[in-house]
Amino acid sequence: MSARHDVPEPDAFTRTYWEAAARGRLLVRRCGACGRAHHYPRESCPHCWSEDVDWEEASGLATLYTWSVVHRNDLPPFDARTPYVAAVVDLAEGPRMMTEIVGHGGAGALRAGAALEADFRDGVPVFRIRPNSG
Repeated sequence: MSARHDVPEPDAFTRTYWEAAARGRLLVRRCGACGRAHHYPRESCPHCWSEDVDWEEASGLATLYTWSVVHRNDLPPFDARTPYVAAVVDLAEGPRMMTEIVGHGGAGALRAGAALEADFRDGVPVFRIRPNSG
């Protein structure tokens, strides 16, 4: 079996995040001092540097900020997925997140600000256009 390049090796800190994703739950970290959420998971708040941060289940709602259609990627499992849509989304909780857009009906169907919802593929959060959002 070849190595996967779409997920990092979980460590003691990120294991909570990846175990939740495997169960179809998206987590963010929220700071108890300034109240802001952040993603990717860090042990301290990137906004105020407080260590008073904890895991919080995100709503799974987001809007599309930007995207790019990837036509070539030789790393597994991406090589079997081309073309695919790599994207940055704004989570409803505030943070921006890098992800993939799936089930979009073609890159021409995408637009900045499109309403999205989280989905999970092999324990990895991905996003799709929210039904009835147009």
